[in-house]
Amino acid sequence: MLASFSEERFPLRVAFGTAGGPERRTDIVRLSTGYENRNQRTRHSWRRYDAGSGVRSVEDLMAVLHFFEARRGRLVGFRFRDPFDFSSAGGGLAPGATDQPLGIGDGETTVFQLVKRYGRDADAYVRPIGKPVPGSVRIAVGGSATTSGLVVDPTNGTVTFAAPPAVGALLTAGFEFDVPVRFDMDHLAINVAAFEAGDIPTIPLVEVRP
Repeated sequence: MLASFSEERFPLRVAFGTAGGPERRTDIVRLSTGYENRNQRTRHSWRRYDAGSGVRSVEDLMAVLHFFEARRGRLVGFRFRDPFDFSSAGGGLAPGATDQPLGIGDGETTVFQLVKRYGRDADAYVRPIGKPVPGSVRIAVGGSATTSGLVVDPTNGTVTFAAPPAVGALLTAGFEFDVPVRFDMDHLAINVAAFEAGDIPTIPLVEVRP
């Protein structure tokens, strides 16, 4: 039976030229007084991309075609590298073990979820990171990097310690990560002649929760 999500990554050379970013859904009701009531419909943002802008050659088109068929169109999700936001350090910098908070030891908890914070203090948005790049995760306990006594699951972004971190221990993490997405279409319209004439195909992708 075909899985609903593949850990294979969308072709990198196409992803680097992709356009897109986060989307939020906000309901706004303007009152007769002129004030507004605003309500956020979802806790987390969703990301949408158009990979068509990243296609630069016929070889790129063929790579997308093969990938599309292997995913069965919209059926199977996959990893996608956001060209603007793929590192815990931000700005495309290499990740460091103290980039992002992971948690505070309480002497009992052993499993922690990777997250990335946007903004500061109480207004910060905390984004769960479920698809870290294998081998990229760096962990620090009390400011000191460590690799022993822990396991990182690259399929869901959890960090599991063999023994509970000490009470009050500050846990931090650094990592590169992918976005879980799927094709937002079941028909891939490819016209090589049109492409060579400058007509770039539309290849919509949408974030999923695998």
